[in-house]
Amino acid sequence: MANDNNQKQGQLQIEVPADEMQGRYSNLAVISHGPNDFFIDMILLAPNTPKARVQSRNIMTPENAKQLLAALQENVRKYEMTFGEIVPRKPGGGNGPITFNIPQGQA
Repeated sequence: MANDNNQKQGQLQIEVPADEMQGRYSNLAVISHGPNDFFIDMILLAPNTPKARVQSRNIMTPENAKQLLAALQENVRKYEMTFGEIVPRKPGGGNGPITFNIPQGQA
């Protein structure tokens, strides 16, 4: 019983407010950094539209950015084991990375 209580005390409880439960869709991320922070702008880019909107901005330390990278790599690996390889698309329906003409971030 005491061991069970210790396990519960060590667990992080995360609460998602009701207005955030639906989430925000984004299909582009722009990442920039300075000496102390990484900025990740999650953007919704609509086809044939010259303007895109930032859906959310996440700011984190370099250490947290590296932890996020490792977590994404692990989750992509697990996803591909279950559903098959993720193949990036080219604009126009081909395979390959998608490239956008976006100004580079500056710190």
